Amino acid sequence: MKTETAIPASKQLHGLDHLRALAILMVLLYHYRMFGHPAWLDDVIHFGWSGVDLFFVLSGYLISSQLFVTMAQGKPVSFPEFFIKRFFRIIPPYLLILSIYFLVPAFWERETLLPLWRYLTFTQNFGLNLKIFGTFSHVWSLCVEEHFYLLFPFTLFLLIRTKRVKAGGWLLFAMFIAGFAIRLFCWYRLIAPHAGQDDAWMYWYMNMYYPTYTRLDGLLAGVGIAALFIFRPAIQARIGQHGNAWLVAGLLVLTGAWFLCDTQSSFGASIFGFPVVALGYGLLVMAAVSPSCILYRDNRITALIARVSFVLYLSHKGVIHLVQPLLAKTGMARESTLMMLLCVVTAILAAWMIHLAVEQPMLRLRKKVLADRKVRRQAVVVPQMEWQDQ
Repeated sequence: MKTETAIPASKQLHGLDHLRALAILMVLLYHYRMFGHPAWLDDVIHFGWSGVDLFFVLSGYLISSQLFVTMAQGKPVSFPEFFIKRFFRIIPPYLLILSIYFLVPAFWERETLLPLWRYLTFTQNFGLNLKIFGTFSHVWSLCVEEHFYLLFPFTLFLLIRTKRVKAGGWLLFAMFIAGFAIRLFCWYRLIAPHAGQDDAWMYWYMNMYYPTYTRLDGLLAGVGIAALFIFRPAIQARIGQHGNAWLVAGLLVLTGAWFLCDTQSSFGASIFGFPVVALGYGLLVMAAVSPSCILYRDNRITALIARVSFVLYLSHKGVIHLVQPLLAKTGMARESTLMMLLCVVTAILAAWMIHLAVEQPMLRLRKKVLADRKVRRQAVVVPQMEWQDQ
């Protein structure tokens, strides 16, 4: 498949770094409420849970773009290369933090952990009971992304093999609509029957907030934007001329989502909240990759936070759980703003050290593995070509 214009070479998109930094800070501060925290934080970061949805949109956009660009250039998609990249990016730091949780109980921020196999198979987000297994619960979103990393390439492979790539847009739309139907089913069959019970909130999280099949809106939005921009570059060019307008539009949609999701477990928020949030953050992503947008500019602080965002997401609860009592021994109030700032900075520094010790070496190893694989493939092709020449 060819596009009307050449695909530009990949480059650092600073706007996406800003959004990634925003997403992790929203999630970190939202989770900070489970510890001693300033009273004002509850109101300010009430919408912080949606930072995960921003991560979903970013992942959908970035991951699908890698594959779509190759297709648009008329080259064969290398699915093994895709999985190699994902493995070295995700699994080493994940296994490190997971090992710390299982070997160091002092790292636990809540009651206990699920069985190890649930984390190793990325099935922790199905049937997750927060009343019992609250520790390391935030890794549910990684489970959703891992399922996406498996299902999206497989679906794309089938579309390519059956020569039905053009039907991908309709499939995307069908999955988006299916999300409404699935959430309606979960609401009436799995959540509503428990209304009024003391533990009704648990059933909402278990059957609406955590499962992959109810949380695909953000990932689908990211895939849709990537497909539009890569296969319709003329449209991307027109959108790119009005980056700040799209930024304002995204903020307006998210403002509406803020009010819609004021009671997060309500019917309206449960059925319509996730797609509206995905739309709002999708508009921010469209703005962030537009050269005319103010988000397009570089910033060292957000670039640093974005670089460690994955490790920070994995480790922040455990680090805060360890650090806050130590700081409290100095006489500092757990509920003070200064305590919060010091805990956040410490969590970022810890993530940076893990980034240097684990992530960077693994990314260098990934580069070497991919280079060696390329050499081996060329070594196979060249003798065949020589034989054909004879």
